[in-house]
Amino acid sequence: MADKRDYYEVLGVGKEASADEIKNAYRKLAIKWHPDKWVNGTESEKKVAEDKFKEASEAYSVLSDPDKKSKYDKFGFAGVDGQSGPDFSGGFGNLNDILNDLFGGGFGGFGNFGGFSGFGGFGNDSGRTQQRIYKGRDIRTRVKLTLEEISTGVEKDITLERNVPCPDCKGRGARNSSDIKTCPTCHGSGQVQHITSGFFGRTVTYSVCPQCGGTGKIISNPCRTCNGTGLIRKKETVKVKIPAGVEDGMQLTIRGAGHAAPHNGENGDLLVVIEEMAHPQLKRDGSNLFYSCIISVMDAILGSEITVPCLDGNYKIKTEPGTQSGTIVKLRGKGLPSVRSSGKGDLYVKIMVWIPRKLSNSEKGLFESIRNNSTFEPNPNRDDKNLFDKEKNIF
Repeated sequence: MADKRDYYEVLGVGKEASADEIKNAYRKLAIKWHPDKWVNGTESEKKVAEDKFKEASEAYSVLSDPDKKSKYDKFGFAGVDGQSGPDFSGGFGNLNDILNDLFGGGFGGFGNFGGFSGFGGFGNDSGRTQQRIYKGRDIRTRVKLTLEEISTGVEKDITLERNVPCPDCKGRGARNSSDIKTCPTCHGSGQVQHITSGFFGRTVTYSVCPQCGGTGKIISNPCRTCNGTGLIRKKETVKVKIPAGVEDGMQLTIRGAGHAAPHNGENGDLLVVIEEMAHPQLKRDGSNLFYSCIISVMDAILGSEITVPCLDGNYKIKTEPGTQSGTIVKLRGKGLPSVRSSGKGDLYVKIMVWIPRKLSNSEKGLFESIRNNSTFEPNPNRDDKNLFDKEKNIF
């Protein structure tokens, strides 16, 4: 999960992108990276194309589904982890069929996937780049949680330093609006046009304007507070709601809570990595909890009452007379909730019997007097036999 790129970044769209924008972004990547286009490439190029196509298809499968998109926006990869994505076990499919399924059959054939800019069904603007949209950097931080906090969910105050819009110039980079001029090279579009002639006619391509860097603006008198960047560094506290049931290593994505972007662009995200603190008595496995309890021989023989620590307080259970060492008692619903589904796990209590290593002479005499009684001869019933078989399987 840590090696994955943000799905919005993969498709090259913002978090507020519409369904059509997401679909069009995927269309462009599908055209560019579909393995059929790279059949004559080197093995390295084929591998890159295959990986890029799979990455784009996975991103589209999540962002095109409103339910998956909502979970991803709230919890990041953790919200959609384990959900089915695109299946490539039978190959990648024909690109024409993929695009026709997505866009209603309005694209016709693509031949051998020649250049798309300036001819064919895409017109002269197919290669045109949009005006550059700046994106702030993400911030990654860790938050420590106890099992008690994980069981109920918690709101944490996280203090961090991040870039924010300059208060003096309001993020513009210049104090006065009159100091911001339209770029003379691109005339405010943020991109420059390149026209080349070839066998098929003219090909039109676009690139980011080298003078303004894609902003379309030139600052003649930069703000002194931020030196024209439009940003300053500030320490702030962010309240983060952490849902119940999160796990160690899980990453939550707080949209727009990262660094601000220059030129009033799109904020980065705050990535909160969960660090689970060890509990002094309970062990965790998924949504289930485990506790080991040691009782005396007498309590095992006669029965007793033991206290089990639960996340919502202590819980008392009675052990039956004749309780065997290794007996497991399940407390239903006393585990943890799952962040991905409803319901709660269980708490398993393993009972172990303490056998004293040394006895006084009087104690030893007492046990010797009853040693040969038939009551103390091993004679496991059906339940005991099942328990002993399970213990033997450990070895």
